[in-house]
Amino acid sequence: ATVERARQAKMKYVYQGHIEKIPILEEILRDAQVDAQRVAFIGDDFTDVVLFNRVGLSFATANAREEVKRSAAYVTRARGGDGAVREVCEILLQAKGIWPEILRKYEIHG
Repeated sequence: ATVERARQAKMKYVYQGHIEKIPILEEILRDAQVDAQRVAFIGDDFTDVVLFNRVGLSFATANAREEVKRSAAYVTRARGGDGAVREVCEILLQAKGIWPEILRKYEIHG
């Protein structure tokens, strides 16, 4: 289901079930030619903290381990699997000033 949803959303990079995440991050940064400080990452477990320390903005989900929450720049209100990624996307779109344009597109006032 994850792979299919990623395909529908036209995501280029989808990795599942990996414990060693640093090489994957480095591969993506190289391929995409993006500086790590321009990357946001969301996670919930110990294996994610090493990436929190290597990217520009880190998010932990509401149901992340407490140690992971303390390591993140921001903790979502939503739990993983229950809207946390959507919450992060909306935060990023708001920070970039794109959110009002999206609301207008869908004729949402407010």
